[in-house]
Amino acid sequence: MIFFKRGKFLNWLIVICILLVVVQTSVFYFSSPNINRLLTQNEKLKSAINNLTAEEQIGYATLLSQKTAKDGRIYSEVRFVQSAAGYPKQITSVESFTVIGDVVHFDALIVKFNNELVQRGKQHALYIWRRIYGDSQQPDKGLPIEQPNSAPERYYEISKTLRIDERKVFWKAIWDLANEPEKLSKHGVSAVFGNAIYCQMQSGKVYRAPLKTSQQLAKT
Repeated sequence: MIFFKRGKFLNWLIVICILLVVVQTSVFYFSSPNINRLLTQNEKLKSAINNLTAEEQIGYATLLSQKTAKDGRIYSEVRFVQSAAGYPKQITSVESFTVIGDVVHFDALIVKFNNELVQRGKQHALYIWRRIYGDSQQPDKGLPIEQPNSAPERYYEISKTLRIDERKVFWKAIWDLANEPEKLSKHGVSAVFGNAIYCQMQSGKVYRAPLKTSQQLAKT
């Protein structure tokens, strides 16, 4: 009889331990940020995406200097200015890059949201500058404008709707679309990667980076 009680007690102890593990695992899962949950359940994030407006330009570029090296290659120093999403006069970053060649390319990652759960039936998009390179360089040898997996400053309004741990999950998922454009397609999110615009830049000119498929920088 004593052995029976001990066995019964051990069985209950094992059951309790299993339940504790299940509960802890469930709490961890549901408290950890998840891109699917963020896109479907975070109302502040969905509202911020819904508030994305159509933009005529998302940056400006000027040629600071241009030199020909002894090997005959042309080096172009370019200043690139980014503006806040929806606020073209609000500057978020100013950077200078030196590329090889006199035709300058700007490569962008375009992420489209077209699911009603995300933005209520209208298509909105994120435009993230990935890199800059000259016509004498391979694209993968270009200089990064935004660091992969980082939160672009021009989309501060979106980032502020998320906790720090959620921001990492969200922006990593967005950048991952560069390699897997349809990864979030079930949520109506897809990407157009490698959409480069380019121009043979001249000193004293300001070039506007538009959101069009013309593949050209526009003079202003």
